[in-house]
Amino acid sequence: MTGHNPTDRSKLGTKRHIITDKEGIPLSTVITSANTHDVTTAIETVDSIVIKRPSSKSTTKYRNNNNNNDKNKNKKKNQNLCLDKAYHSQEIEQEITKRGYVPHIRHRREEKKHNNRYPARRWVVERTNSWHNRFRKLFTRYEKKDKNYLGLVQLANSIIIYRKIILG
Repeated sequence: MTGHNPTDRSKLGTKRHIITDKEGIPLSTVITSANTHDVTTAIETVDSIVIKRPSSKSTTKYRNNNNNNDKNKNKKKNQNLCLDKAYHSQEIEQEITKRGYVPHIRHRREEKKHNNRYPARRWVVERTNSWHNRFRKLFTRYEKKDKNYLGLVQLANSIIIYRKIILG
């Protein structure tokens, strides 16, 4: 599962494709060889999310200013998925939309004119990648078998979740 990485002068390498929530907690991880393009594994990464997605309808309470009564109203809550520009493809956007997500793919030329209602939060995933790289066995891959490396990545995900949720 290692392949020639074009950015590192064709050295062997491995890519970790990660989906996180807004706090940086990993929800899905897929490993591929370094020369695999991101578009080819985007749908596989979305499909391998381990936590069940919340329903698209959520009950929200709001206060009416006229008579100060709390009312319940069913309001559709969109599930947003922020992606970097490597995932920009009409096919990927259609598949993500079919799975109930609203894709947000931002390009640099669209920075100024883009609606800031759902700003891109790529730094959250980059921070999770940094947390992964703090584990020595993940920073430099020593394992020959893919299953062993994936097991270590999943163990690191468990430790990250433990540190984030339990320890704060």
